[in-house]
Amino acid sequence: QVQLVESGGGLVQAGGSLRLSCAASGRTFSTYRIGWFRQAPGKEREFVATFSWSGGSTYYADSVKGRFTISRDNANNTVYLQMNSLKPEDTAVYYCSARIKPRDYVLPRTYDYWGQGTQVTVSS
Repeated sequence: QVQLVESGGGLVQAGGSLRLSCAASGRTFSTYRIGWFRQAPGKEREFVATFSWSGGSTYYADSVKGRFTISRDNANNTVYLQMNSLKPEDTAVYYCSARIKPRDYVLPRTYDYWGQGTQVTVSS
């Protein structure tokens, strides 16, 4: 079992920044990989960012590449999503998730555990 708790969402103006945190507990941190997804009203949940299974690489959706950065603190079992140059279209509920096998990282169904989500609202 993996428990995930997101924090750091809020309201920000376009061009601003936010840092989301995902605190993980339960299963040994090194045995799974964290990914970030988001879901806007009326839209499907979409991939945002994650780490490769080897841990040596990071992957981003094209829509956030160059603006968002995923990082992790292994000592504290926490993953971060630094979001810069935010746009109104980034408005969504952001979820962190954990996959316990090296499957397709883009698909939500690949992930086995999910947090409750944190709202990010970007005003124009």
